[in-house]
Amino acid sequence: MGFFTFLKSRPIFWFSVTGTTVGLACGIKDLMQGGEFTTKTNETGRVVIVTGANTGIGKETTWELARRGATVYMACRDMNKCEEARAEIVKDTQNKYVYCRQCDLASLDSIRHFIAEFKREQDQLHVLINNAGVMRCPRSVTKDGFEMQLGVNHMGHFLLTNLLLDLLKKSAPSRIVNVSSLAHTRGEINTADLNSEKSYDEGKAYNQSKLANILFTRELAKRLEGTCVTVNALHPGIVDTELFRHMGFFNSFFAGLIFKPLFWPFVKSPRNGAQTSLYVALDPELEQVTGQYFADCQLQQPAPAATDVQTAKWLWAVSEKWTSSQILKVNSPKATEQ
Repeated sequence: MGFFTFLKSRPIFWFSVTGTTVGLACGIKDLMQGGEFTTKTNETGRVVIVTGANTGIGKETTWELARRGATVYMACRDMNKCEEARAEIVKDTQNKYVYCRQCDLASLDSIRHFIAEFKREQDQLHVLINNAGVMRCPRSVTKDGFEMQLGVNHMGHFLLTNLLLDLLKKSAPSRIVNVSSLAHTRGEINTADLNSEKSYDEGKAYNQSKLANILFTRELAKRLEGTCVTVNALHPGIVDTELFRHMGFFNSFFAGLIFKPLFWPFVKSPRNGAQTSLYVALDPELEQVTGQYFADCQLQQPAPAATDVQTAKWLWAVSEKWTSSQILKVNSPKATEQ
């Protein structure tokens, strides 16, 4: 059979096209995995908290921290999933110093209870990784009346971080890592309706919460000057995690059949999505770097809105007021209050 006759064979032609397509897709996926944190560090004796540690990026971050010998507290809402993840990690790493503790970021009471329990067990904290988040969910509110995305992604971590600052300062040099998103570039802090009470758009609310992560990071960095406690934010990339569970289209039959295969080459694995978190949390060269934004294990410039000093101060004042009491009214304070 001649070469051209070979190409004219329909089954062989389509087999060749399929093979080439798959190979190209795999090549693109490798390129899209981003930077990798390869620096060897020994984290034995260092205490770390990771929120949302039972799945996705949080689980992979915890796994690598355990491999490096850290004492890791998995702060999670779902204890069953947390225990399952912990068992996997301990079995693989042989690090028994990995603990599950309940912390529901949609409840100020739960956060305060977690803090109290943690401080009874530990008198130091070297790294706090604020990883947990929700994305584009239908409008609902936390137990304290916050719009869910704002409440979990920002307000919950705002309170958690502030209540742990004493231990972080005591354990310095120490680090705070805030997992944000490239979505912050489309975000706007709605000062007239921060809690989305007048109107709600799930995409805008998510973008706002991710912008809030960076504004919080930059304002906190200023307040921590001279303490040897650093705080940085990051974009993990587009990662294949449960974060998309509220986006109905992604879970539809059509998406599974058509869209997901097309989307697959451009999505990071959870392990690769965790690399920038690990880089910002552990790289020795970043010990004195603070108030910055990273992606793919590299320093990046955030959107102009994320560098607005006045908005950062305003957001801090509102966040401080809204989280100052354990029980807020069902109808949250209006965002215009200072």
